[in-house]
Amino acid sequence: MTAAEASVPPAGGRSRISQETRWAFIFLLPWIFGFLVFTAGPMIWSFYISFTEWNGIRPAQFVGLENYFELFDDRRIPLALTNTAFYAILHVPLQIILSLALAMLLLRVGRASGFFRTVFYLPTITPTVAVGTLFLVILSGNGIINQALGVFGINGPNWLTDPSWVKPGIVIMSLWGLGSTVIIYFAALRNVPIELYEAARIDGANAWQQFRAITVPFISGALFFTIVVNTIASLQLFTEVFTMFFGGVRSGPAQESALFYVIYLFQQAFGSLEYGYASAMAWLLFVIILVITIFQLRLSKRFVYYEGEGR
Repeated sequence: MTAAEASVPPAGGRSRISQETRWAFIFLLPWIFGFLVFTAGPMIWSFYISFTEWNGIRPAQFVGLENYFELFDDRRIPLALTNTAFYAILHVPLQIILSLALAMLLLRVGRASGFFRTVFYLPTITPTVAVGTLFLVILSGNGIINQALGVFGINGPNWLTDPSWVKPGIVIMSLWGLGSTVIIYFAALRNVPIELYEAARIDGANAWQQFRAITVPFISGALFFTIVVNTIASLQLFTEVFTMFFGGVRSGPAQESALFYVIYLFQQAFGSLEYGYASAMAWLLFVIILVITIFQLRLSKRFVYYEGEGR
């Protein structure tokens, strides 16, 4: 066969590719439909009404950038952002450290790892409203946590009423769902070549040196992914906190400490019927998350190791 003959595509090749492409689009249609109707459409609509004053009853009135300017005058916006940032700064590192520790322990249990993976993952499928209700009991004055502290002679704080302890209590509650992160780290750890540890031990490296020079670089991709995902999730925390602090008639300093950004957005939209202002708040949060994610992506070029790149 000559080079010219080899370069000619087989008969029917183009139609076969075209047919495969059509079937691909057919199978993608449900996702495309769902994305347009439930994601892209609402985003475009919310962007439009962020420039209007609309309560869902009367026709929307165009007000330009007034809603966005009002964000800078609203004194509760800095409070909500500060509470959310404080929570994220506590939650994300703790989630990463505890999940990695549990994943490394899973490597040592052998065949029993399947059972423990199930145990760790099951809490993540618990309905979030149920989690919030459960931790109302766990964090109460006579709850499990304070009883455990009492065994060591420590008087537990008022997790649900003391403003200084509300956010740490919420962080404890959020660690309930770290199972999915544990599973990701466990899968990443199993892909680290054992030969590297053996060579490091021969060279006299201790456990910490092996962890820092071998484990962390090889699982840095998984670490980066979970840091980004958990950061985004932390900035959008809503259901559990709303159930614990805003679902009843309770009010006071504890609510101020638990006023996260998405909760305040919800109050503006469905409490005050200020849909235009709430949409402006949503787009502000979108920009904040976008900036943080871009910053994390830039940092990843320095700290994330990709085996194929030989870095």
